[in-house]
Amino acid sequence: QVQLVESGGGLVQPGGSLRLSCAASRSIFRLSDMGWYRQAPGKQRELVGVTTSGGITNYSDSVKGRFTVSRDNAKNTVYLQMNSLKPEDTAVYYCYAVFSLMYGGKRDAYWGQGTQVTVSS
Repeated sequence: QVQLVESGGGLVQPGGSLRLSCAASRSIFRLSDMGWYRQAPGKQRELVGVTTSGGITNYSDSVKGRFTVSRDNAKNTVYLQMNSLKPEDTAVYYCYAVFSLMYGGKRDAYWGQGTQVTVSS
C-alpha cells in the first residue's frame, strides 16, 4: 500500500505563514493531479488548490493571492505555502494526489491523513 505523509501544520498568529508538505511513502506511477483540501469544524471538505501535471493550478477564491501550491515530481511531493493567514483558515488540511501503484496501472485518488492548521492570537 501507499500513504501520503503530511507535515508542517501547527499554530500560527493571524498574518503569519506556514508551509505544508506531502510526500508519497513509496514509488508511484502516472502521477497526475496533486493538491490540498481542507475541512473546518462543522463544515464540508473544500478545495484549497490542486495542480495538474501540466502545471495548471486551480485555487479556491478564498485563498487566491495568499496560498501557493507547488510540486516536485521527482520527489512525488506537493507543497502548500500559506501566507497572510486568517482565523478562518483554521482547518484540517488534507493532501490529495492521483496516481497508479503499478507501472501502466489504473490511476486512483489518494488522501493524506490530515494535518491541523490553527490560526489564532
